[in-house]
Amino acid sequence: MEMESKLLVAKDIWKQYGSVPVLKGVSLELSKGELVSIVGPSGAGKSTLLYIVSSLEKADKGQILFEGVAIDQWNNQQLAQFRNTRIGFVFQFHHLLPEFTAIENISIPGWIGKQDKKIVAKKAIELLDFLGLADKQDKKPHQLSGGEQQRIAVARALINDPALIFADEPTGNLDSENAHAMHALFLRLKNELNQSFLIVTHNEALAALSDRTLTMKDGLFV
Repeated sequence: MEMESKLLVAKDIWKQYGSVPVLKGVSLELSKGELVSIVGPSGAGKSTLLYIVSSLEKADKGQILFEGVAIDQWNNQQLAQFRNTRIGFVFQFHHLLPEFTAIENISIPGWIGKQDKKIVAKKAIELLDFLGLADKQDKKPHQLSGGEQQRIAVARALINDPALIFADEPTGNLDSENAHAMHALFLRLKNELNQSFLIVTHNEALAALSDRTLTMKDGLFV
């Protein structure tokens, strides 16, 4: 494939903390509609790479292109706008706001983006329906199971129609049944909505469902 048609291209990414090198010239590419997993032992640099290519952290060296644009050159305001509109995040812990209902938690990125509240609410209801949580819209996080909370977090990541979802150990906090349901959901989003994913995971079953699995060791892909 031509590079222009790649959704994400990271070239020669270097990062060290103090005197400890964590990433040693890592490169990766991801196409639209692709589900790619990064696996490897703890301390290999997987999450650091995810945070750098998603703009949450800065690399010491290297280039990151998103839809052909060098986002590593952007200022904080441009990056904040990018994070809210073009990409979504799902973390190991759902980070739902405890005082907000399910539908409000899902809607927050839309509100931050100053979208019409009625349109955001309609979209949030559609996502709840898609995720089988239509009857949970007025529940607060403490009234939801762990699996339900994580699905709400996925809906929140989807509310602004992101081109790419970054997930860091998205099933790490779930039991095997809920983890399996989350894997099925990611596949469904990929197959039905052509959603793209870059996932860091220790879960071998999730990695096995990916289009590609990249294995990281000591700051490099092996």
